[in-house]
Amino acid sequence: MKVKICGLTRPEDARCAAEAGADAVGVVMCSPSSKRSIDREQAKAVFSAAGPGVVHVVVTHTDSPEDLAAILAIGPDAVQISADLTVPPNAGVKVIRVIGPGMPLQNDCDALIVDTSMGRGMPFDPAVAANAVAHATVPVILAGGLHPGNVREAIDSINPYMVDVASGVEIAPGIKDPELIRAFVREAKKGQ
Repeated sequence: MKVKICGLTRPEDARCAAEAGADAVGVVMCSPSSKRSIDREQAKAVFSAAGPGVVHVVVTHTDSPEDLAAILAIGPDAVQISADLTVPPNAGVKVIRVIGPGMPLQNDCDALIVDTSMGRGMPFDPAVAANAVAHATVPVILAGGLHPGNVREAIDSINPYMVDVASGVEIAPGIKDPELIRAFVREAKKGQ
């Protein structure tokens, strides 16, 4: 099972995630309403600390092409977007589109992230997630309300391609708990 630790704001948390075995790390940019939104230099520091063996993802809620250009300029591996924003095909990044209840499955992307609360950490909707896994033509990432105590059950019942956690491994918004990161990764990858 692949794991993404998201909403990182500090290099030490990114380093911990990579050392724990996370496959991807995520930062939030150009989303002023998010307590986890960081600037370009902070994002570069987080990605540098995670190292090259981990997928670097920028999460954004912007619908501005100018913001997208600033995000792409730092060279992420993937961009996770919830707005109706088009990433240029020559941008050299994977595109992850966020879907929630009532939203259609999309195929103009490299993966879908099913997040009922659209980044607010509320529990995922099992029916929406199971439908996405059953019918999507791209890999499905499960997010929303996951933590070390429920991630294994979620994986066993939904069978996503990847699980994504932010608030479920935090002591405060954007501040991760190293023990929770390690426990989450360990539970998600149990039996592999």
